[in-house]
Amino acid sequence: MNLRQIEYVVAIAEESSFTLAAQRCHTVQSALSHQIAKLEEELGVVLFERTSRKVSLTLAGQAFVEQAKRTLDAVQKIYVDVTATSGLVSGRLNVGMISAMTAVDIVSSLAQFHQRYPNVEVGLKTAGSERLIADVLNHRLDVAFIGLWLDEVLSGYEYIRIAEEALVTVLPMSHSLCQHKELSLHQLASEPMVNYPKDSSARRQTDEAFLSAGLSSNVKFVVDHVSLIEQLVARGLAYGIVPEPVAANFSGIKAIPIKEAPKRALYMIWSKGPSPAAQAFMSLIHELL
Repeated sequence: MNLRQIEYVVAIAEESSFTLAAQRCHTVQSALSHQIAKLEEELGVVLFERTSRKVSLTLAGQAFVEQAKRTLDAVQKIYVDVTATSGLVSGRLNVGMISAMTAVDIVSSLAQFHQRYPNVEVGLKTAGSERLIADVLNHRLDVAFIGLWLDEVLSGYEYIRIAEEALVTVLPMSHSLCQHKELSLHQLASEPMVNYPKDSSARRQTDEAFLSAGLSSNVKFVVDHVSLIEQLVARGLAYGIVPEPVAANFSGIKAIPIKEAPKRALYMIWSKGPSPAAQAFMSLIHELL
């Protein structure tokens, strides 16, 4: 058994696919499959149940992955701790962010970080807050920037609140409601709306506001990226509700405050026991904020 085989097993388990795992590990699928077969032969167990539709872990596979993740974390910690003794920050930094992040310029921050710490390999991922939280808890991400409904409970990870933003209505320029300087949720409730997927934190920010007013929104379009909200609104297909700083960067729309304005909180979160690279990145963010 070797570390490469352990990495392959964890990758397959997380991707539920030999093909995606091979891409993630920068190898060809045949080589990955060969190594898994050798490992299963050595252990005398089957780690994966393979069907034409999916790949899933056997009971033996589940036990293996649980220990494998701890092993890989320990190996990474040895590397970063040893190199840190020389004053050299190295290793890898994986950062996640929501698409509608406004409080921090992530790209600029990563560029500055790379200039200071050129020996750190940097990665960036965009996703919804729920996925980013899960990735931090599972140590797939070191640091993530998320947006949550104000009353959301945060647990299982470290965090700081970096901003609080009011949400505003964004309307097509030709919409009849554009004549108003302020709108109520009652005026918006029956209008076709574009919003994020149900049960996402971004969706809860608006759903809770409508619910508090005894209303429900008329969601016609469900998207997972803020740029699609801008496009659908600009083309006159729906209205949206987004953070005020996000609306300021839209074009072809009219942004109007909401009387019962819902709000969101932006957080930087990280897993407990951050690596030297993660600590250095968070220190830079503190400087910039």
